[in-house]
Amino acid sequence: MPDVKKFLCVSCPVGCSLTVTVEGTEVLSVEGNTCPLGVKYAHAEVTNPVRTFTSTVRVRGASLPVCPVRSRTPLPLSKVWDVTGELAKLTVDAPIEIGQVLIENAAGAGADIVASRSLR
Repeated sequence: MPDVKKFLCVSCPVGCSLTVTVEGTEVLSVEGNTCPLGVKYAHAEVTNPVRTFTSTVRVRGASLPVCPVRSRTPLPLSKVWDVTGELAKLTVDAPIEIGQVLIENAAGAGADIVASRSLR
């Protein structure tokens, strides 16, 4: 029996409200999109949802106590809490350079966590 899911498409600035009919992991229909990106987004959200991860990490010896970080590539949505837990245990020493890899393959998610700012 088909299931109906609701998504807010973030592929472009319009932010269409999508109504997606699915059966298992198969998309049967997508409604509410104003461009083809909505259909692509709906398929990705049903079959393999990913997110660009952003957070902060504690820093020792810098002008600020934390440094903003992000995933170099999107990671599976199912791994977001695992990566969050890994970051919660991490404290790095200054100096930090923007783009510096702070965690390789975070939580086995296939994405490196990199600094989004340099700190001295």
